[in-house]
Amino acid sequence: MTLRWGVLGLGTISRAVHLPLIARLPGHAVAAVADLDPVRSAELAAAYGARALGPAELLAAADVDAVLVATPGRHAAHAVSALRAGKHVLAEKPFALSAAEVQEAAAVARETGLHLQVGYMKVHDRAVEAVRSALPSIGQVRLVQISVRHPLDAPQVDHLRLAAPGPLPAAAAPAVAADDAAEERALDASLGAQTPPALRRLFRSVLCGSVVHELALLRGLGFGSPEFDHADLVAAGDDAPPTVFATGRLAGGARFVLDWAWTPQRPDYTETVRITGAAGEVVVDVAPPYRLDAVSAVTVTNPDGTHRPPSPADGAFQRQLEAFAAVLAGAAPHPESGPAGAEADLLALRRVVELVR
Repeated sequence: MTLRWGVLGLGTISRAVHLPLIARLPGHAVAAVADLDPVRSAELAAAYGARALGPAELLAAADVDAVLVATPGRHAAHAVSALRAGKHVLAEKPFALSAAEVQEAAAVARETGLHLQVGYMKVHDRAVEAVRSALPSIGQVRLVQISVRHPLDAPQVDHLRLAAPGPLPAAAAPAVAADDAAEERALDASLGAQTPPALRRLFRSVLCGSVVHELALLRGLGFGSPEFDHADLVAAGDDAPPTVFATGRLAGGARFVLDWAWTPQRPDYTETVRITGAAGEVVVDVAPPYRLDAVSAVTVTNPDGTHRPPSPADGAFQRQLEAFAAVLAGAAPHPESGPAGAEADLLALRRVVELVR
């Protein structure tokens, strides 16, 4: 049986990762695409042998089994629409900007009996399995550190030769304005209407758009959500995202340290996870985004020496799609890829904003 996908939103992540993966994976096919830019939609539909539809048409299409929501901004509202239209959903991040949005999506998924999965691809990374297997050998975990260096998107996708986006048609303006207004209401609900614009941007773009991946990875590794107790921002100037430094506690008493830095003059994204135990440590060099088959590298140091578990070629994005299809075939959902995890991450990230007010 082939899982027929409708891809809603044809930005960088869809073009760089989702569409090529769906097209090449056995048992998956691109049935329809939709975007506010009809030219881009038509071009990609032709490239993947799919139909170019409007967003509402895609949700109603009888030949679409599941919808991959990769629109700009938050994704919970589109996920709810897809679920109500009878489609299973895989939704990109930020999934939501308020707890109420997450709770509504979770309730609709339960009511409809459909599968709702958040695109936490890192919890599906094979490195997670390798790390969890290695943790007993390093003794009691004392410290977990995650460092991210985030460049501009453009140099990360140079190798893909993606066409530059064209201007949106005037007919798309009402939909964009409605989404923007709904986003502002969600930010009001989470942070309060009086929160300064800079902190609203931090929460929406840096924390819920990027750091959320690191919190999902923590949950995937078995550490749960951190209880943040300190956070600092270092302004970068010119409206650039600030450097984020935050600390907290993890289940079991280990400390967690996060540092996230915007590095627009470097071409590469880097993310390192270092887990220090009483008897050794595990270091993960996390695969960069926008590289279809990139894999994470794990190094384990324990009383037996230093070794590197093998890194199979199936990357985290591929395994995410395979896990989604497996659920539809009767497997249990990944415990850290559903709306409950999204709500836990949202609450933890809101705490970061509270600490830096």
